[in-house]
Amino acid sequence: MKTDIILAGVGGQGILSIAAVIGHAAVSKNLYLKQSEVHGMSQRGGDVQSHLRISDKQIASDLIPLGSADLILSVEPMEALRYLPYLSGQGTVVTNLTPFNNINDYPSIDDLNKRIKQLPHSIALDADAIAKQAGNARASNIVMLGAASPYIHISFESLEDGIRQLFVKKGTEVVEVNLQALRAGRAYTEAYQK
Repeated sequence: MKTDIILAGVGGQGILSIAAVIGHAAVSKNLYLKQSEVHGMSQRGGDVQSHLRISDKQIASDLIPLGSADLILSVEPMEALRYLPYLSGQGTVVTNLTPFNNINDYPSIDDLNKRIKQLPHSIALDADAIAKQAGNARASNIVMLGAASPYIHISFESLEDGIRQLFVKKGTEVVEVNLQALRAGRAYTEAYQK
């Protein structure tokens, strides 16, 4: 078992929280995990990405080679497209449709959506709206994790436990709203796949 994941987004969108949840889940299952993070000017809306490599065998490098990622999990549509060179031919893109329009020449959302729909394996959703319905507009990153969860070879229950571990110090209410967001994202993908 091996899963190579590119996490992509913009500073402040919760990429590192997604990585932490997956990390807790992987370690709880005695899996090997390597992670590399690149932080742009996150205070100014710069791009943030993380390479996550999970395996039941030892992993030599924390960097994912071009053309070999199994999953691009993006909380911003333009960032999903930025990392396409890393995606394998059978890889999947799971992205939020809500743009973080932080540059003057940001492409039109229609153009971005068209390019995403042309990908052979992609799921695009309005994670912001789903997070609001789940009880916390700030949990769109966890909605995205839930939506991508069928493509991460770790049990969903382990991801739920990862949420509990990450947010336990913030209290039961924060844990529960993030669990609801995770489940709502998963439900979206399961409905989409049918």
